[in-house]
Amino acid sequence: MGKLTEIRWHGRAGQGVVTAGELLAQTALDDGKYFQAFPDYGPERMGAPIRAFTRISDSPIYTYCAVVNPDAVVVTDATLIGVVDVTEGLKENGVLVINTQLSPQDVRRKLKYDKATVFTVDATAIALEALGKNITNTPMIGALLRAVALIDKDAVEREIKKRLSGKFSSAVVESNLRAFQLGYDQAQQG
Repeated sequence: MGKLTEIRWHGRAGQGVVTAGELLAQTALDDGKYFQAFPDYGPERMGAPIRAFTRISDSPIYTYCAVVNPDAVVVTDATLIGVVDVTEGLKENGVLVINTQLSPQDVRRKLKYDKATVFTVDATAIALEALGKNITNTPMIGALLRAVALIDKDAVEREIKKRLSGKFSSAVVESNLRAFQLGYDQAQQG
C-alpha cells in the first residue's frame, strides 16, 4: 500500500466534524488519491460527543474499520479532553491538533502525553469572529493542514468553495474561507 494517512476527529454533534472529514476526502479524490471518510455517532443529539475518521492514500485502501492508530487526531472541542481519551492509539510521533486557548505546552502537561507533536489553535474564537457561530470545522482543517502536509492547501480552498457554494451565500463561503486561512495561520506548534 502507498502512503496512508489516518485521521481521527473528535468533536460534538453540530460542529461540522463529519463535514470536515468528508471535505478532506473529497479534496483527496480530486487530487487522484484514494480515501475513506465516515462518522461514528454515539447518541444522535446536538452537542453529543462524536468521532469521525478519514483515510487518505496513494493506493487503494482495503481496511474497513474505525481508525485505531491514527497518524493525526483533531479535537474540535477541548471540553472532550478528560471525557474522551483523545490520544488513544495515536502513533508515536503522530500529530495532535486541538481547538483551545491553551498553548501546546499546556495541553501536553494537561494530557500528560509527550509522544506526539501538539498544535493548538483557538478555532472557537476564529469561528465566532469569522462566521458568527461556533462551527469550528473550517479553521480546524486549516490548522490540520498546517500540522500535516496532507493535501494541497489551495485544493482544499477550492473544495470549500465548491461544496459550500451550492448551499450558502457567497458571504458565508467567503467567511468559511477566511476561517480556514486563519486556522492555518494561527496554529501553534509545541
